[in-house]
Amino acid sequence: MTNLLPEMAEIWQQTLNWQPTVQDQAQFQKLYELILEGNRQLNLTRITDPQEFWEKHLWDSLRPIAPLLSANFSPTLLLPGISASPALIDIGTGAGFPGIPVAITVPNCTITLMDSTRKKITFIDNILTELALTNAKTLVGRAEEIGQHRQHRQAYDIALIRAVGAASVCAEYTLPLLKPGGLGVIYRGNWTKEETTDLQNAVNQLGGVIELIEKFTTPLSDSIRHCLYVRKVANTALNFPRAVGVPSQKPL
Repeated sequence: MTNLLPEMAEIWQQTLNWQPTVQDQAQFQKLYELILEGNRQLNLTRITDPQEFWEKHLWDSLRPIAPLLSANFSPTLLLPGISASPALIDIGTGAGFPGIPVAITVPNCTITLMDSTRKKITFIDNILTELALTNAKTLVGRAEEIGQHRQHRQAYDIALIRAVGAASVCAEYTLPLLKPGGLGVIYRGNWTKEETTDLQNAVNQLGGVIELIEKFTTPLSDSIRHCLYVRKVANTALNFPRAVGVPSQKPL
């Protein structure tokens, strides 16, 4: 018996003003099955229960980028003056979240799924093939190195980062990759005023501003989440990001 993901059409509608299409739903189900399968070889996620997977991997991935979802697609809400087909990067994608759910539900974007673990990227390549997701590609690398790469620096409209280090570290990973005017979207659980001060200090040095700190709760377990939106308003100094390991050892 395969585990079936819940459809949750009403919750999607109430919380994101959007519902997955029949095809999205089929893709979500296939993704879930592939991850359960992959979990046997690779330690991808502890979250395997269908309801929990729906909330913590699907809903949680899409909530911060709701304006980009096809039914209410309005890139201008996130990106004034940006094209209708934004270029995204998911930094430290791990098992493919939030990047793969974004690729499924925002077909007019292109998204690069980046991780430093080759095994995970090989696994994701297989998923992209199985799901026939032509708008997503993968990249093996560390954020500190990719951010200094001419091909990637200032190349993206939106950079997503979930469950990676302190927020000031996330800012140092995202801002160098963003085009001027681009947006860093930092996914967070709890959040404190002190952290806002640290983040403020970091983004000032990186050519960014904190545009919005949004607090919300997840629909099933009522867990607290925060999403931090950081806008790039000036060029990031060339010494950022610093060498591999330095941002996390000595946060700005």
